Amino acid sequence: MVATPTAPVATDWVLSEVSDRIATVTLNRPDKRNALSLALMRALITTLRDLGARQDVAVVILTGNGPVFSAGHDLREMQGRTAGEYQEIFDVCCELMETIQSLRQPVIAMIRGIATAAGCQLAATCDLVIAEEGARFGTPGVKIGLFCSTPMVALSRAIGQKRSMQMLLTGTLIDAQTAANWGLVNEVVPLEQLEARTRELAGQIATASSLVIGIGKEAFYAQIDRDQRSAYDYTKMVMTMNALAADAQEGMCAFLEKRPPTWRNE
Repeated sequence: MVATPTAPVATDWVLSEVSDRIATVTLNRPDKRNALSLALMRALITTLRDLGARQDVAVVILTGNGPVFSAGHDLREMQGRTAGEYQEIFDVCCELMETIQSLRQPVIAMIRGIATAAGCQLAATCDLVIAEEGARFGTPGVKIGLFCSTPMVALSRAIGQKRSMQMLLTGTLIDAQTAANWGLVNEVVPLEQLEARTRELAGQIATASSLVIGIGKEAFYAQIDRDQRSAYDYTKMVMTMNALAADAQEGMCAFLEKRPPTWRNE
């Protein structure tokens, strides 16, 4: 049975809806190129945390309304502020990025148009990225006197030192295929196929146990910056606990019995 979509929920500049265990979250400031104002970032954090607590949500797709994913921070909020006000903006931005990676559900960025500065950071922070052929990515802060220092955290972890330094130092945008070649994007598809392919990928993930997906996502980010010995020590503990879960036992039994598993998410 196909699930009936929930009515869209609007929190000013963030929209969300859920269908077939897939949540779609949309940045909704198309007239401002989906700039990440303080209000939008806070609304997005709230929306993501609410979705993260829902048992009927297995995957989150994050996208932008209009022709642009996000052009980054709202520069109208960035002029003439005090140190404390700037700190608040960047604190909330970092909280947003950490919320995405702490969510038990995978988050897929679906990119139309440009993703620049904090918008590029937002894309790089997501677990997976699908982009249309005309998409472009960049960290152009250096061109306006504001180096993209917080975006570099996500960017450098996604594509490495030399390529991220090239983007950060020049401010030059890269196209979608280059972003894919560098490891910032998983797949590049024609614009008319973007939504269908993103939902197809989300649907593939949604067939697995949400408990197991959550265990795996948390473990991935916990081990990625550890040395190899520490990473193995940590992940073998995770796999031991995972193997004791009801869904792991069900999955192994189903495989051996050549039948589809019935997940209990426990």
